[in-house]
Amino acid sequence: MHRHTAIPVLLLCAVLVAALAGCGQDQAATGPAPEPEVTAVTVRPRPVTLSTILPGRTSALLVSEVRPQVGGIIQKRLFREGADVKEGEVLYQIDPATYQAAYDSAKAALAKAEAAVEPARLKAERYADLVRTNGVSRQDNDDAQAAHKQSVAEVASARAALETARINLGYTRIIAPVSGRIGRSSVTPGALVTANQADALATVQQIDPVYVDVTQSTGELLRLRRALADGRLRGAGAEGARVRLLFEDGTAYAMEGTLQFSDITVDQNTSVVTLRALFPNPGRDLLPGLYVRAVLEEGVDEHAILVPQAAVTRDAKGSPTVLLVAADGSVERRSIGVDRVVGGDWLISQGLAEGDRVIVEGLQKVTPGGKARAVELDAAIPASSPSGTPGTAGATGATGATGATGATGGARPGAAPAARQ
Repeated sequence: MHRHTAIPVLLLCAVLVAALAGCGQDQAATGPAPEPEVTAVTVRPRPVTLSTILPGRTSALLVSEVRPQVGGIIQKRLFREGADVKEGEVLYQIDPATYQAAYDSAKAALAKAEAAVEPARLKAERYADLVRTNGVSRQDNDDAQAAHKQSVAEVASARAALETARINLGYTRIIAPVSGRIGRSSVTPGALVTANQADALATVQQIDPVYVDVTQSTGELLRLRRALADGRLRGAGAEGARVRLLFEDGTAYAMEGTLQFSDITVDQNTSVVTLRALFPNPGRDLLPGLYVRAVLEEGVDEHAILVPQAAVTRDAKGSPTVLLVAADGSVERRSIGVDRVVGGDWLISQGLAEGDRVIVEGLQKVTPGGKARAVELDAAIPASSPSGTPGTAGATGATGATGATGATGGARPGAAPAARQ
């Protein structure tokens, strides 16, 4: 009986020993928790070229509507619709029969007038000699001199009539007023046209180079001029601001353009000014009226502070904030001011200084006032260049070395996104 009682006692002792051993291990494992590891970047100001993405439309360099200058029946159409034509090339031929007859008649009238000049001249000369010896009366001499002058005037009149007839005959050949691409013809052979009619026969447009017209708000215009005057921005180029172009589907146009001018008049309804850029168009890829987005350089910020977009969060009031790691590892929340998106980064307007370490990854691991172990990114943040990628936050402005600016932009941070870079 004592043997059976000893066995449960031994089992109970073994369980107690195991429990005490486990408690010892738990106590050994318990200690101060390690500091969370986060990824941070060190703020380093750098020069950044700022640009603006603005919507616009293309327009032809030259536009000429072809109209007849004389009336008649169209005999021939001598061009292919949509083809390139050269200045002076014949586009239409109007029936020249009546104009040829008028020319021939004027030519004959000139010959008749010229034939009458010679006898009148000779008579005037003879009478001039005879009047000195009283061979003829002074009245007869005066009549002879007047008849000679009248015959000379009739020659001049006939010559002018001949020139008019020649011009009208030439107008039966309707020529291209400028070189460019011609559009659809509004008439066919056999149609009756009249001089200076309201409806154009066709339109010729010169589209190499081509204009791109955009607009900019006056508020952004003033902001950029102040930034240039204060030295916070440097002009983008000595030859005027460079402009790049994006098609409606987001693809980039292969060739760069230049900003030509900003209008001197502000639209009273929209408070914007118009900008015009000039683009080469040798491949005729840009057609008049095409919707595009122009990426205009507005200047260079020599001391721009950029932080990745992932590092910026919003507080309860919607204000942008970042978390910083101090030298001792303490975490601080700081409110900042953001200007615009540049590539994949925010351009910081206030709140950060050179040397600040901003947490980029691991924000959910730390809280303000706590500790963290910061690990720098393998490489510094690359200097962001304006890419014109669709979907970036809005901004406005464009300027050359002189500070002339113009064109409408997008919203400030916290407002609805626009095409600002």
